[in-house]
Amino acid sequence: MKKFDILTPIGIVVGIGTLLFAVFTNAGLNSVIFFIQIAALSIVLGGVIAALLIGFSSQDLKLLPSVTREAFRHKDNDLNYLIDTFSNLSTKARREGLLALEAGLDEVDDPFIKKGVMLAVDGIEPDIIKDIMMAEVVAMEERHKKGRRLFEKAGEYAPAWGMVGTLVGLVLMLQDLEDPATLGPNMALALITTLYGTVLANMLFLPIASKLEQKTEDEVFVKQIIIEGVIGVQSGQNPKILEEKLSAFVKENGKENEMEEQEELANEA
Repeated sequence: MKKFDILTPIGIVVGIGTLLFAVFTNAGLNSVIFFIQIAALSIVLGGVIAALLIGFSSQDLKLLPSVTREAFRHKDNDLNYLIDTFSNLSTKARREGLLALEAGLDEVDDPFIKKGVMLAVDGIEPDIIKDIMMAEVVAMEERHKKGRRLFEKAGEYAPAWGMVGTLVGLVLMLQDLEDPATLGPNMALALITTLYGTVLANMLFLPIASKLEQKTEDEVFVKQIIIEGVIGVQSGQNPKILEEKLSAFVKENGKENEMEEQEELANEA
């Protein structure tokens, strides 16, 4: 079951708060209000929306609401529970036969596990089962990639449209050099659009794309464990051996995470 991912809104609030705090402590409340420029924001957001409409099909753009929701949702993958599930399925299959597994599938929530077990019950060869299930994994990755590209491209377009706004502001400023009263607003438009574009790209669009990519990798990893579990059950592996085999995935994943953390610490040092 997916839960609300509190880290995404916290990150957004912290990012905005950091910017506002930096401005407020150096120049006061009036300067904070000065940074709110509707014209600059409309150039960046309007430009990004226009670029997405041109660059993607209507089918791709329909994915945007659901993909955005995924950035604010989190699914806990209990790998130990998953391993226990396949250990129990393997035990039942060895005692009562593969056909007996069909009756107990109502207790399994994951449709991917159900599909794999049903393929095993139907007597399909392990290699074919793996090909069928991996094809579904590849299709899932492609779907996720399409949705993620919307945010990746938005992250590329936002700074570029910020520069467009800067050029617009500079043109307006040069046009009215004789009127000192217009220099300030035009210069503000010129600089703040670049700020808006950079902030939106690096605090919203690209981080969300990165989080979605991590979610996809986690889901693929879980599905790989499920595939190995189904193959083990279908081939009649000993439950203890199957449990040890699947546990190796969890341990290997833990090692990879630990190595990544060590590399990050080394880079910071």
